[in-house]
Amino acid sequence: MDLAGKTILITGASSGFGAAAALAFARTGCHLVLGARRVTRLNEVAAAAREAGARSVQFHSLDVASTRSVESFTAWARDFHPTLDVLINNAGGALGLDPVALGRDEDWEGMVQSNFLGLLRMTRAVLPLLPQHAGAWVLNVGSIAGHTAYEGGAAYCGVKAAERSVTQALRLELSGSGIRVGSLDPGLAETEFSLVRFKGDAVRAAKVYEGVRPLTPVDVAEAMVWMVSRPPHVCVDELVLKPTDQAAIHKVYRRPPATPG
Repeated sequence: MDLAGKTILITGASSGFGAAAALAFARTGCHLVLGARRVTRLNEVAAAAREAGARSVQFHSLDVASTRSVESFTAWARDFHPTLDVLINNAGGALGLDPVALGRDEDWEGMVQSNFLGLLRMTRAVLPLLPQHAGAWVLNVGSIAGHTAYEGGAAYCGVKAAERSVTQALRLELSGSGIRVGSLDPGLAETEFSLVRFKGDAVRAAKVYEGVRPLTPVDVAEAMVWMVSRPPHVCVDELVLKPTDQAAIHKVYRRPPATPG
């Protein structure tokens, strides 16, 4: 499907996958509607997207953890674009890597609000703006954590498993509408993800990617564009994307450090 002139809404667009997606979709000549909490960063992404070829770029503060923010953002977006062609639910992330016995309410609640309830809120708000029988899309960004659990990831794995269930239920609910629904589930990817998870501990975050060639935000953004640009009769229900170094969530090949001299 030709994306030129289509309108793409991306949440969590201030960094990582969302920012890369904004640039990747901009190159198709589409209209962009961007939302995130960090408006200064959004402004920078919007400027880069305009340079990359977007037909237009609008951005506004958005916190998917707040129903009021989601509704305000959607009403604002409707003023520019009465209809939207693609919703990319990208906002979310992990907080902490504690076992259940040591877990913190604020971390659990933050992950549930952004990854799970935020996904539901945004989808509920935007669905009335998606045209039926026109190849529209709801693309949810999940994780391989939604397929396989790991120690310390109970809450994050739980909300990403819930994202898969929401995607599957929505696919059933919209059957016959022409609106496509799918999930893109990346594996190990180097973004601000680990820095946020470890509350700004850059040394600990860097160790996650030590000796590995992880996915980049560009890799994930290119997969988004590919999914969305399939012909209207084609729906990619689920796409799992991992770096070659990651055979499974626990099986990661790490190169030994280079020997000095």
